[in-house]
Amino acid sequence: MPSARTATAPPRRQSRRPPAKPRVVAMRELRSRVRWDRVGRVGLLIVLCVVAGLYVQQGLSYLAVRSQANGQRAIVEQLTRSNKSLRAEQSSLNSPTTILRDARALGMVRVGEHPYEITGLPNH
Repeated sequence: MPSARTATAPPRRQSRRPPAKPRVVAMRELRSRVRWDRVGRVGLLIVLCVVAGLYVQQGLSYLAVRSQANGQRAIVEQLTRSNKSLRAEQSSLNSPTTILRDARALGMVRVGEHPYEITGLPNH
């Protein structure tokens, strides 16, 4: 079968290429080349550090709030104990026997009683 090419067409190039010679690269060309794999790794490392930093910040914030809550809980427990003891003291002070005892200690007497004062006792 004859070729489909016209007579005026330029000749075809050889399909085989000669083996490529090792290319000599100048130092300036090596420096200006961008290594995208390294750029990607560095970018991922920076993102990882930012995310880790945010986690550390939130962890420290959590620990601070937890410590503050424990302190507040201790204060509430102390105030609860104090309130319990004050209520017990209030109920004892409102009892009639305590009122009578404290009044006698102050030198008060009931209506109709005669007060007596004893003098001449040693250590008085």
